[in-house]
Amino acid sequence: GAWDMWRAYRDMREANYKNADKYFHARGNYDAAQRGPGGAWAAKVISDMRENWQSDVSGRGAEDTRADQEANAWGRGGGDPNRYRPQGLPSKY
Repeated sequence: GAWDMWRAYRDMREANYKNADKYFHARGNYDAAQRGPGGAWAAKVISDMRENWQSDVSGRGAEDTRADQEANAWGRGGGDPNRYRPQGLPSKY
């Protein structure tokens, strides 16, 4: 699961595409959860740590953190990450 989260983060950084972060959050959590309960657990731990750090350091605010966590939970719960896919994001991702 940790590898899935890393791959989604790496792809998000590589894509550098406006409004795509929620898609990559959902995709990383989805991919990790598909590996079973251990993957879902790893995705939740990593997501929670990332969001706690981000809300403390980045100054993006509670609303962004809430939206990120919604996307995380959606993917982890088996929801299609494409719900958050921005129009025009290259099909490579």
